[in-house]
Amino acid sequence: MTNTYEQNLEKLGITLPNAVAPVANYVPFVQTGNLLSISGQIPVDGQGKFPYLGKVGVEVNEEDAVKAARLCAINIISQAKAACGGDLSRIVRIVKLGAFVNCVDGFAGQPTIVNGASDLMVAVFGDAGRHSRSAVGTNALPLNVPVEIDALIEIS
Repeated sequence: MTNTYEQNLEKLGITLPNAVAPVANYVPFVQTGNLLSISGQIPVDGQGKFPYLGKVGVEVNEEDAVKAARLCAINIISQAKAACGGDLSRIVRIVKLGAFVNCVDGFAGQPTIVNGASDLMVAVFGDAGRHSRSAVGTNALPLNVPVEIDALIEIS
C-alpha cells in the first residue's frame, strides 16, 4: 500500500531532498518517546543552494519569504522521514512549528510568511498537519537566510 503522505507530496510535485547534515554542534533530530524534535531547518534546496538570502523587507520580498518558509517545511519533512527510517506513515501529527523570520524592524507579516510552511503541512498531512506554532521576527539568522523553522512531531 502506498503511503498517503507520499502520494500527497507527489501530487504537489515535491521530491524530498536528502536530509541536510548539521552545520554546527547539534543533531538534526531527537526522538524521545513518541515525540520527534526536528532542529531548525533553513531554505536550502536539494542541490545545497540557497535560493533565498537576506532580510525580509530589504533583499527578500514577502512572496519569496513565503516560498522560503515552504522550503523549510520540505526540509523538516525530509528530516522526519530520515528519523522514521524512510517511513512517513509513522507521522501521527505535526504538533508545533517554531518559526523565525529575519526581517526589518517594524515588520509585522511573520504569520503570513510562516503560512508557507503551515499550508504545506496541511496539504501533505491533512488534519494531522494542523499544528500550533510561533512566528517570531528577528534581526538575523544563520547564513543570512530569511526564515528558519523547527518542528515537534508525534510519531508511532
